[in-house]
Amino acid sequence: MSKAGLAQFQQVFIEESLEGLDTMESSLLALDEGGDGELVHTIFRAAHSIKGGAATFGFPEMSSFTHEAESLLDEVRSGKRAIDGAIIELLLRTVDCLRGMFARAQAGEPLNDAVAEGLRNELAAAMGRGVPATALQARRDADQADAWSIRFRPHAGMLASGNEPLRLIRELAALGKLQVTPEFDRLPAFAALEPTECHVGWTIELSGPVKRADITGVFDWVEDECDLTIEAKHVVAEVAAPAPTPVAAPAVADAGAARAQREASTESSSVRVSIDKIDGLINLVGELVITQSMLDTFREGDIDAERLAMLEHGLGQLARHTRQLQESVMGIRMLPIASVFNRFPRMVRDISQKLGKQVKLELVGEQTELDKTVLEKIGDPMVHLVRNAIDHGLETPDKRRASGKGDTGTLTLQASHRGGNVVVEVSDDGAGLNREAIVAKAIQRGIISSGEGMSDDAVAELIFQPGFSTAAVTTDLSGRGVGMDVVRRNVSDLGGTVTIRSTQGKGSVFTITLPLTLAIIDGLTAAVGEERYIVPLVSIVESVQLKAEAVRSVVGGGELFRFRGEYLPVIRLHDAFGCDKAIHAIEEGLMVVVEGDGSRVGLFVDGLIGQQQAVVKSLEANYRRVQGVSGATILADGSVALIVDIAGLVRMQGRRKAA
Repeated sequence: MSKAGLAQFQQVFIEESLEGLDTMESSLLALDEGGDGELVHTIFRAAHSIKGGAATFGFPEMSSFTHEAESLLDEVRSGKRAIDGAIIELLLRTVDCLRGMFARAQAGEPLNDAVAEGLRNELAAAMGRGVPATALQARRDADQADAWSIRFRPHAGMLASGNEPLRLIRELAALGKLQVTPEFDRLPAFAALEPTECHVGWTIELSGPVKRADITGVFDWVEDECDLTIEAKHVVAEVAAPAPTPVAAPAVADAGAARAQREASTESSSVRVSIDKIDGLINLVGELVITQSMLDTFREGDIDAERLAMLEHGLGQLARHTRQLQESVMGIRMLPIASVFNRFPRMVRDISQKLGKQVKLELVGEQTELDKTVLEKIGDPMVHLVRNAIDHGLETPDKRRASGKGDTGTLTLQASHRGGNVVVEVSDDGAGLNREAIVAKAIQRGIISSGEGMSDDAVAELIFQPGFSTAAVTTDLSGRGVGMDVVRRNVSDLGGTVTIRSTQGKGSVFTITLPLTLAIIDGLTAAVGEERYIVPLVSIVESVQLKAEAVRSVVGGGELFRFRGEYLPVIRLHDAFGCDKAIHAIEEGLMVVVEGDGSRVGLFVDGLIGQQQAVVKSLEANYRRVQGVSGATILADGSVALIVDIAGLVRMQGRRKAA
């Protein structure tokens, strides 16, 4: 197959292989916890598919690397070697290395690096095939030659598996000049000839500067269905490469966390859709076509009372089918949150081992569906929450015993639908938030003057301050002051909220509430002068009409008003967005209390027109990014209304106060 032909399939292969690596990792973790031997077969099949696919789609280095892991797995599944913690750890590192190779393949970079070469040698050593440096150099020297002798003898059943020997020979011909000699020594008498079996072998002389990996890649899919020998005839002399610099193995705890962090910020370019959803869409389109045909009959002729009733019925059907089509299309974007949850077993295992803690991870509600866009962006906040729960929340076994708890702490990730939102909870049965430490740190940083009279909820909110950390020592897990404020900001950008419930000595629950989708939002249409804005319904707390004396001016030009025992800043939308002909008098307009980025503010608008569903259009893709605006939508009259970014407005207000 030509390079152009391979390229169109490589992305599909990479996506499917990454799923295979996920399967390998989850199965290895299950084996580490005492899973049954069938898991070894699952891991082997995934590795074998990746190896064969890599050879087929133009990644020979990846194929040969995976072959080493496959050989080790083959010994385990055949009973020649027992699976133990050391082998599991080695194979987990192999999975990480393969993920790195795929990332480099997507970036167009060389696949091999010092880490991959070192791990390849470790896999060979685990197989008892460790070789001295001189032999390694000889093997490298023989990796490329200008002439090769290949003996290829297919097993009788190769044709039954769908493999065509002549196709393999044609692929070899693409590498260089061939001289092929058939071998008929196994050919039976005509009466005993079985046409579905392969009885011919070949001796092949290949001329040209070809790498061994390119040749073995041709036969990767059939190596178990043939006898194959490959010998270099004339080795290509190469300048000796400098000895590779030893590369320190990455910290064990970083592997799972790095993978979760990397995947959290990686957006997939495709989505798998069940055939049932496709069939539903086709049926709905068919219904729409029928309804359109019926409505077309009203283009001509007078409309009497009877035809008017038919028209109203047709319009009702059109509205119903359009709504159903909208729900079906949105359903295609809905994916189970398991794709996010499944990143964390490895991360929890690695970090807990590094910290000397025993942690049991429980996943609940993995099939809860969430919009693909939200799903891709929720991973990063969850990485922070899980790391914090293990590092700060859960105690070491001796401390847990001293508190009357079991040695093993429980970390639970739970997802569920509540109303029109998805709620994700990260909970642990650890020590809970340390009120005294949080208050002391806040006083030290000048955030508060005293903790007296503050409720537990108010104290908990302090950890969302930028740069806030109670860790005494900076480590690779905590202490840098980058974490909870990032969590809240990222969740706010998704139109969601983060709350905390904590009981000291018993544990904490972090609750993330997210909209089901970012493509359609429920909002209130607000009038500001001659403009219309959509305020997301999820952000609205209340709307009130104030008297002029209820608003106080403060130094610096800001305004405050009292709302339920606290003073909130006022953001006049006509000032924020430069709207003309807007109402300026407080008593003539309306104050909409909204919450975003952990703070409440009052949006002053001319009035509220009504509630509607808004289909979100990207402003950045069609114009440019505008602060305080998250997108745009088209109203029923065809005009464009901007969608207010509440969190962005709150941050804008904060910057103005700081200035």
